[in-house]
Amino acid sequence: MADDTKAKGSGWLNVAVDYGPLIVFLAVYRLSAPEDPGLGDIIAIIYGTGAFMVAAVIALAVSKFLLGKVSPMLWFSTALIVGFGTLTIYFQDEKFIQLKPTIIYAVFGVALIGGWLGGRALLKILLEAAFEGLSDEGWLKLSRNWGVFFLLLAGLNELLVATMDFEGWLWAKLWVFLPLTFLFTFANIPMLMKHGLSIDDADEVIKDEPPTGG
Repeated sequence: MADDTKAKGSGWLNVAVDYGPLIVFLAVYRLSAPEDPGLGDIIAIIYGTGAFMVAAVIALAVSKFLLGKVSPMLWFSTALIVGFGTLTIYFQDEKFIQLKPTIIYAVFGVALIGGWLGGRALLKILLEAAFEGLSDEGWLKLSRNWGVFFLLLAGLNELLVATMDFEGWLWAKLWVFLPLTFLFTFANIPMLMKHGLSIDDADEVIKDEPPTGG
């Protein structure tokens, strides 16, 4: 019963673990922005990226010690944040940290669709989640849908990088990607309930959505 309560109560902590580092990035970037526009954004980008890396590692530790697990998706996302963040700071070039989401979305998108084509619901494995009553067919369809959605996010990220400045892109991560992700998650719930998802677990689907904030 205690484990059940913990699982039900920890859903929003999953959301904080996913999007917390991005909010830290935004806050540090804004606070570090030079007053003299001639200095450019690179100082703020370096400080923001460094804070992003630290916050991502802390979020991983929080997931491990408070939620009791770290999903493969979170391990991969954190590794890329640290790797591409290091490249951003070393080369003083924001393009590396902007490329990171595209790689994450593309890799997971291809993996999930490939698993779906092979009859394997990789999303269940990647999330290390189980929703009561959801059938194997439901998991397969959810994996397919998220695979397509991730590929669309990869394309959207590249479009935003090409058409917006760095700060605009950062804000888009929060005000475009986050709402799209929640809307997409809500849109899948009727399909999942047709495939056996219990009403009690519908809320957990929203809280345990795959990480897309970084």
